[in-house]
Amino acid sequence: MKTPFELSPHLARQIKGHLSFLYGAERVPALLAKLIALLMEFNQRNPSLLENVLPSEERLTERDAILITYGDQISEPGCPPLQSLAEVLEERAEDILSGVHILPCFPYSSDDGFSIIDYRQVDPALGTWEDIERLAEHFRLMLDAVINHISRQSEWVQGFIDGKPEYQNFFITVEERTDLSAVVRPRAKPLLTPLETLTGEKLVWTTFGPDQIDLNFAEPELLLCIIEVLLLYVEKGAEIIRLDAIAYLWKTIGTSCIHLEETHRVVKLCRNVLDAVAPGVMLITETNVPHKENLSYFGDGTDEAQLVYQFSLPPLTLHALLSADASYLTAWAADLESDLPTAQTNFYNFLASHDGVGVRPVEGILPAVEVEMLAERVAAHGGHVSYKTNADGSQSPYELNISYFDALSAPEGDEPLAVQVARFMASQAIMLALRGVPAIYVHSLCGSRNYYAGVEETGRYRSINREKFRRAELEAALDDSDSLRARVFTAYRRLLTARKEHAAFHPHGSQQVWELHPALFALTRTAPDASESLLCLHNVAGKPVTVQLAAELPQADSASVRDIISDETWEVKAGRLTLTLEPYQVLWLA
Repeated sequence: MKTPFELSPHLARQIKGHLSFLYGAERVPALLAKLIALLMEFNQRNPSLLENVLPSEERLTERDAILITYGDQISEPGCPPLQSLAEVLEERAEDILSGVHILPCFPYSSDDGFSIIDYRQVDPALGTWEDIERLAEHFRLMLDAVINHISRQSEWVQGFIDGKPEYQNFFITVEERTDLSAVVRPRAKPLLTPLETLTGEKLVWTTFGPDQIDLNFAEPELLLCIIEVLLLYVEKGAEIIRLDAIAYLWKTIGTSCIHLEETHRVVKLCRNVLDAVAPGVMLITETNVPHKENLSYFGDGTDEAQLVYQFSLPPLTLHALLSADASYLTAWAADLESDLPTAQTNFYNFLASHDGVGVRPVEGILPAVEVEMLAERVAAHGGHVSYKTNADGSQSPYELNISYFDALSAPEGDEPLAVQVARFMASQAIMLALRGVPAIYVHSLCGSRNYYAGVEETGRYRSINREKFRRAELEAALDDSDSLRARVFTAYRRLLTARKEHAAFHPHGSQQVWELHPALFALTRTAPDASESLLCLHNVAGKPVTVQLAAELPQADSASVRDIISDETWEVKAGRLTLTLEPYQVLWLA
């Protein structure tokens, strides 16, 4: 006989504590009863999610690499884009990619999917839930939970406008002339948007723009609705749920409205819910903020997100290769080992995504003059720079919009393509070598350049890195060994194939960063059981670098070392080895 579902005493105690903190002790019994009913129904439909659950430190391994892509990234006549995407990935990348992050694939009204009309439906223009489930059969699936806000065209907002009582507390209304000066703003748009409702005009909170109406998590019924949405995504195959823009979730007038304790409690409650009925599912928080603030979403290492985006990595890697000096990257990376609170947590390493390269995450890491250098190079390479206004009225860059390939190589220059590819792949190898789980944007995997037509069409800088592919054209380019796309894809395949075969790259393996030469980013990766070590060397300069290695060698007393990428070997003499790395060369030495 099947055992009836019940919360463990530990989870029940934590959930009660979070509900009491958020809504008051007197409301806990009724809320807890509703929540348990949701969990019981979910468990009855999905009992297998509590079976054969791997320990947290074994859920991600060196074989994991996740692709970031839109659901309509690849199109062809007569076929839903999600099916085309699945077919191309199954045919060309299933052996090197373990997971796929599908950016919001739901009906939407703006912001390329991030203003969702209906959380529970797949956009018919992309396909169906069956297409999503097919992807989940072949790849670890990550889905977006865009729960800070919802589209103005959604049923919830329309119900609020029409005076339906069940939606009246789903949104945050603010009286005119309320002092909101303390609120941290991610975008330079009005914080409040007027809505004409059945009972008159109301000002509602809109952190990201007038079409994206913020949800009011101070209303517990709204929280329960969102938990139902998260459970739906799990039921459809999601193993990782991305909490988009989560830092701004809870609003309290008079505060900064970012990183509030209530926001952390909501994330912890979501973690409790998943631990109760689907403990193999992981949360990742998307918080494009300075590094130390980002780390807060690990909680105590057991009670909040298992993964956080490594937002400092893209600008620091870009800086290293543009300046031919890895010193800032090296100094930052040297402290990363101590930033992970427990073996249940890890970094989600990436260099490019559907958004631009944010530079706020390097506040306190890169001097302002170095950030300005990045902005100047991006502009010179055909990209765009978005600026924010500071308290003193001055302006400073906050996001760089450009394809990562062109950020590193001037698109109009006469530099040989082979050099440009080598420079780009050095950046990608750095990301793949670092401790954590690598995430690869589809335009990085396929070597895309600036998409100027997209910016001209939409008027938005971020469109420069959001070009969509026609399947026939993409596959023809990948099959042409001389094309940029084929060169990058082939080089990426070589790196990923080498990476997945070595336990030293396990996300929970240790890492030690070395200062060997300003132009070298060097680190040792060691398997969790210490069975293997690799010395990873990356030349970020356009000229050769010679270095003598001794104690840095994984096994200084071995007779030789082998580069696991090229299979080239070098003889070690008396525990010493002298190597010359060619411009932008990468060596992963076993």
